[in-house]
Amino acid sequence: MKTLITGGTVVGPLGATPTDVLVDGETIAALYAPGAAAAAGVTADNVIDATGKYVVPGGVDVHTHMQLPFGGTFASDTFETGTIAAAWGGTTTIIDFAVQRTGEVVQDGLAAWHAKADGRCAIDYGFHMIIGGVDDEALKAMDHLVEHEGITSFKLFMAYPGVFYSDDGQILRAMQKATDNGALIMMHAENGIAIDVLAAQALARGETDPVYHGITRPSALEGEATHRAAVLAQVAGNTPLYFVHMSASEALAVVSAARAAGRNVFAETCPQYLYLTLEDQLGAPGFEGAKWVASPPLRPRDESHRDDLWRGLRTDDLAVVSTDHCPFCFKDQKELGRGDFTKIPNGIGTVEHRMDLVYQGVVTGRLSLQRWVETCSTTPARMFGLYPKKGIIAPGSDADIVIYDPTATTTIGVATHHMNMDHSAWEGFEIAGRVDTVLSRGSVVISDNAFHGRPGHGQYLRRGLSQYLR
Repeated sequence: MKTLITGGTVVGPLGATPTDVLVDGETIAALYAPGAAAAAGVTADNVIDATGKYVVPGGVDVHTHMQLPFGGTFASDTFETGTIAAAWGGTTTIIDFAVQRTGEVVQDGLAAWHAKADGRCAIDYGFHMIIGGVDDEALKAMDHLVEHEGITSFKLFMAYPGVFYSDDGQILRAMQKATDNGALIMMHAENGIAIDVLAAQALARGETDPVYHGITRPSALEGEATHRAAVLAQVAGNTPLYFVHMSASEALAVVSAARAAGRNVFAETCPQYLYLTLEDQLGAPGFEGAKWVASPPLRPRDESHRDDLWRGLRTDDLAVVSTDHCPFCFKDQKELGRGDFTKIPNGIGTVEHRMDLVYQGVVTGRLSLQRWVETCSTTPARMFGLYPKKGIIAPGSDADIVIYDPTATTTIGVATHHMNMDHSAWEGFEIAGRVDTVLSRGSVVISDNAFHGRPGHGQYLRRGLSQYLR
């Protein structure tokens, strides 16, 4: 089936241009100057009028956690509910994290995640691999996954001792392996050993409320871990290194310096760190702040973190905006931590709102239109080996297309969102702009304020190496 999108303005990394888009089957067939398709006699089964709207490549969210086991429970979105919510928000590709824990076989962890996702995703998906136990067998498995499974990125943790934590020696060995096979090391950079000491001391003082989750994870410990990881990557041979969910000015300064020195160092941030604060959300009265417990934590509003992160997006020291979508309901999940903030499941649900929230940077003049598309679509596709299949509106690319109405407005809230959560971390946020229509590989999955897709439409993506390596 052919679909012709007319009257819209295509936005890509080079700017915004009035362009008509012809979709044939699952891919983009051609781009035309306005009206040129009709003049050439091009016909289509379906014509979508995008007059006055932006036509952008579908969002690529490279950091989600569907059904992740954490703190005695599971993230509340399944691959079905989470990918449907993502589609509502203009995201047409996710990369989730399969998990290997200490003592487990890496390939068994991957198989478990395939079983969760297969036949259930409404949009296309891939996997990173969490290596929770770096040993000889896990290092061999990294080669196997790169060569045979299309998994070219591996996440390590400097936080969560006893769960996912890797020491410096283990990190160095994994980085050396990635230097050899070209994979990207993704790093959760917080000094988990020191954080555990601070958290235990707080509890001993009777400081149990959610706000102490943030107070015991100071930004200096994110900056320290970021520096240490960057040094280890340099020692390992300029290993490709990607810092996830960056929240702190100190950490961003490390990345900026490494990039200025020509190193293979990259970073992402998430909407929560661009907008929310320790005092206003995490420090909400009583136990309410548990809704915003995530790691790294929200940062103090009177410090420069938020402004610095926006600046990092403009300067490309921050390459990507992802969500770290890891939702938990307040009732029966977040409530597990009443009386002990260390037992609150860590995570915030945002997969449905990323495109809207970053677009607000365009509205306020913090970002250009093309930078919005770069950080949400094009750069993540390039960073994780999916470009030009994903992340661009160009002939031959998958027809993952979002028609975005900049004149519409919407209000975020639990009453209208589609994530499987009993609250919204973004309740009451007023958004200028709205996702109007979404195509996933040529199929309309969102239009007329309704979901038209289906679980199982999404395909597993085998990824190549990052296209940003030096």
